[in-house]
Amino acid sequence: MNALKALHEQQDQAVWLDFVARGFIEKGELKALVEEDGLRGVTSNPAIFEKAIGHSDEYDASLKAVQETGDSRVIDLYEGLAIADIQAAADVLRPVYEASDGADGYVSLEVSPYLALDTEATLTEARRLHRAVSRDNLMVKVPATPEGIPAIRQLTAEGISINVTLLFSQEAYEAVARAFIDGLDDRARAGHDVSRIASVASFFISRIDSLVDKLLDEKIAQANDPDEKIALGSLKGKVAIANAKLAYQRYKRIFAEAKWQALDAKGAKAQRLLWASTGTKNKAYSDVLYVEELIGPNTVNTMPPATMAAFRDHGEVRPTIEEDVPGAEAVMARLARAGIEIEAVARQLVEEGVQLFIDAADNLLGAVASKRLALLGARLDPQALALDDALAADAKKALESWRASGAIRRLWARDASVWTGADEASWLGWLHIVEEELAKAADYAAFSEWVKAEGFTHAVVLGMGGSSLGPEVLSLTYGQRPGFPALRILDSTHPDEVRAVEAEIDLARTLFIVSSKSGSTLEPNVFRDYFYDRVKQAVGDKVGDRFVAVTDPGSAMEKAAQAQNFKKIFYGVKQIGGRYSVLSAFGLVPAAAMGLDVKDVLERARIMVRSCGPAVPPAQNPGVVLGTAMGVAGLKGRDKVTVVASPGIGSVGAWAEQLIAESTGKVGKGLIPVDGEPAGVPAVYGHDRFFLYLRLDSQADAAQDAALSALEKDGHPIVRIGLDGVEQLPQEFYRLEIATAVAGAVLGINPFDQPDVEASKIETKKLFDEAERSGALPPETPLFEDDTLALYADAANAEALPQARDGLETAVKAHLARVRTGDYVALLAYLPRTDAHHAILQEGRLAVRDARRVATCLEFGPRFLHSTGQAYKGGPNSGVFVQITGDAVDDLPIPGRSLGFGTVVAAQARGDFAVLAERGRRALRVHLKAGQTEAGLKRIAAALKAAVA
Repeated sequence: MNALKALHEQQDQAVWLDFVARGFIEKGELKALVEEDGLRGVTSNPAIFEKAIGHSDEYDASLKAVQETGDSRVIDLYEGLAIADIQAAADVLRPVYEASDGADGYVSLEVSPYLALDTEATLTEARRLHRAVSRDNLMVKVPATPEGIPAIRQLTAEGISINVTLLFSQEAYEAVARAFIDGLDDRARAGHDVSRIASVASFFISRIDSLVDKLLDEKIAQANDPDEKIALGSLKGKVAIANAKLAYQRYKRIFAEAKWQALDAKGAKAQRLLWASTGTKNKAYSDVLYVEELIGPNTVNTMPPATMAAFRDHGEVRPTIEEDVPGAEAVMARLARAGIEIEAVARQLVEEGVQLFIDAADNLLGAVASKRLALLGARLDPQALALDDALAADAKKALESWRASGAIRRLWARDASVWTGADEASWLGWLHIVEEELAKAADYAAFSEWVKAEGFTHAVVLGMGGSSLGPEVLSLTYGQRPGFPALRILDSTHPDEVRAVEAEIDLARTLFIVSSKSGSTLEPNVFRDYFYDRVKQAVGDKVGDRFVAVTDPGSAMEKAAQAQNFKKIFYGVKQIGGRYSVLSAFGLVPAAAMGLDVKDVLERARIMVRSCGPAVPPAQNPGVVLGTAMGVAGLKGRDKVTVVASPGIGSVGAWAEQLIAESTGKVGKGLIPVDGEPAGVPAVYGHDRFFLYLRLDSQADAAQDAALSALEKDGHPIVRIGLDGVEQLPQEFYRLEIATAVAGAVLGINPFDQPDVEASKIETKKLFDEAERSGALPPETPLFEDDTLALYADAANAEALPQARDGLETAVKAHLARVRTGDYVALLAYLPRTDAHHAILQEGRLAVRDARRVATCLEFGPRFLHSTGQAYKGGPNSGVFVQITGDAVDDLPIPGRSLGFGTVVAAQARGDFAVLAERGRRALRVHLKAGQTEAGLKRIAAALKAAVA
């Protein structure tokens, strides 16, 4: 009889195997061990599965089959593989289980180590795994942490067999044994059978010697007495076995007590001590030391394959567990006299053990994530980072910090401490919105069919910021679909833009989508009032049939829509801020109206959602990788996130601007997004750039490719994201949302509030309300005025720019002289956003960039107020601003108000400028007189070019 078989048959010690793998089971190797060596159980842990899944291809076919039927989460992929293996192993061991009347033949599966410090989560997970495996001979592994002890009692009471892991201390073992007994007692008192519940207490061995030997070496090095050195050295390699022998003595005492005897009479099975970590780590010790010295009745030794083979080959079987118990007591006493407290050692090992299991779980899930990525292929947009050595090292440290702290899991768990511990948890509804909206896909499809059947020629979104920028990207990227209306966005209160929209559409055949989360935002309300009145004049009482609302439940917009008989009200989620709302109703209603397949949009986005999920470790998580790189780069001074996008998806930059600026630009920190700057040669850039290149592979621009390659060679950080086609764009919405939230955490800010946007709103409302009362905005005194334009500044900027009194050209030159290295220049135009106006200002903008090597921004108001306006006022004080306003030739009245759109846009511009001034920003305002817009813009562009010539 071989030594392994003899352990059970002669000494009543069960041999379990600390290993599981699919091929090992399928090839019959596990069954052979049962039949030939008397193997009686199997244990698993994340490290074992990581080696099996990550370092072989035997699971690839299963992964591929699952992925071909639809994308799965990383955690589901892992659990699918693990549970199948555990079930298969349990089936092999079922005869042992039956023959032993449920005392043996178990396979163990571990509760996620991420939950080791959470009692309720451990209970929930253990119950779920028990149901999922659905085998009587499963043991769920629960760690012996303080939080695990009550879970052990409760789960035992519920009839779930538990393998208690990470035991190093006799005191902790006693607490575990009593929790098991109490759990069985609870079960018996509830009238349930206790005879088919088994448990083991996994008492770790070799790890104790590894740590204690190290501590002894330190003591030996410090000792001066040769005899003391010898005495300390004599303890090496002795403590783990002595500790285990004394734990066995406790086992005997505990299970001789009356409380247990009462349960024994009801058929209960005693919890066995299981010797774990029995592979010898110190090569100076026998390779079967921790097997030979711990042989005793009603115990288990779980061995790794190498130890099992060694014991089979040359192990000696004899009853050793109770040999020289006084000697074991003496060893532990000498250890204490040496100043090494075994309970402190045990506490350290439990903490380290939890972390080791977490590290192994991270490696395991990373391996699964990598295999999933390979199987997805072109279905997931690839991302590649080109960072210099220093930035790459810092980004790697940030990723490791995120991994070690479990930050991505905490983010998904809505833990506000990932950021500042403020109200962040209240704004994370976007994390799960894709799955939630997929459940409503049929509703969006029905709405889309209704829009098509009604024969609308246009659909107009009336909104601002997050309500308008996402839909605008969809409109410009996907274009008009056959049989569906053209989607148009109105997010400017300038009367000329309102007129332009009205001129383009047939009021009677246009669907108006009024979008506002709160319903209290000025712009959507005046848009609604204006067009509701105009449509009513055109169609009469059926006006409500041409309006739908997208708003949060209980909002003022909901009440207005109900009062005005809107055709339908779609609801957003209160826990989603506007800039994170593109994959919610605020983006999906316009998408459905223009004929996009909302289900397809969401399913493509879901691939990225799952790629960025809580189970995907940071290094394999595209959103975390991008976000940490952005955040670290920002901290290192590369805080100008310059978005370059292929022409077919060029509009995504304006959406990304709002997301990044409004999320990160506050409390004097932040990333300044730069959109619309064509990629230039390295010589026109400073060292403050971080480039994000969204490349549409099917429509790539060779000039952009060449420019970005040159910038990479010059040492600029580049992140390249490749889109196989425009249909992949929904993935990038989600990737950038995760990345921005992560960057906010790296920067140490709350990425979900917008205090300075609110400040501008308040100032605008104050000005507009006063104007309605008095009949006009308060008069201003210009610093300079001629037939074309006038210059204005607050007192501080006026004092800093005395040259402004000499005219535009000298004012602009002096203003730009205030630009320092690392600053940016922003042109803020409260004018109609036309191609002609953009082209004129773009010329001046690029002249400034090329000459001064500074980042430049070109924004049109009031839309940027709900976008980059937050960073301009609340972010780093590195902006130099030129605000451009103008008088409309003809104002446009707003129904129910005494003043028109011209006053609204003027109030918004003045409110914006007032907050810039209050924040101490360097700002100059150029006001163009009525009828002088184009001439005035040309003068401004010429002045910009002259100032940097």
